[in-house]
Amino acid sequence: MNDTTAQTEYPRPQVLGGLIAYLQVDGAVKAAEFYKRAFGAEEVFSYPPDEQGRTMHIHLYINGSSLMLSDAYPEHGHPHKAAQGYTMQLILQADNIDGWWSRAVDAGCDIESPLQEMFWGDRWGSLRDPFGVNWAMNAPIK
Repeated sequence: MNDTTAQTEYPRPQVLGGLIAYLQVDGAVKAAEFYKRAFGAEEVFSYPPDEQGRTMHIHLYINGSSLMLSDAYPEHGHPHKAAQGYTMQLILQADNIDGWWSRAVDAGCDIESPLQEMFWGDRWGSLRDPFGVNWAMNAPIK
């Protein structure tokens, strides 16, 4: 890029964590709003939606880590595919897992596996959000 090329500057939020999940969902703006209610997400950056309501990038902070979202762009080789074969795992503390669990269920997550004591010595349960993404919560037993 030379000095005469116009460039739009966007703020660059700090990326938290060393491995970042980047979810493609059908309705990234709606998913970000849902994750705020269900998981206490903080939106730190997003590109404005296009004329079809799609956005190419939203950056959230959840539980001390970054999560990034985008909509599908089939015309650019990125068609929407249903979520499968992975789980977003929230590692929590013994004193706050019940609050996290209740907030997610109250926001509209479906319980896949109830929150319970597991053989490895932690409390664990799994949920599915309205966008088809599996979420699990894990915390040590008090």
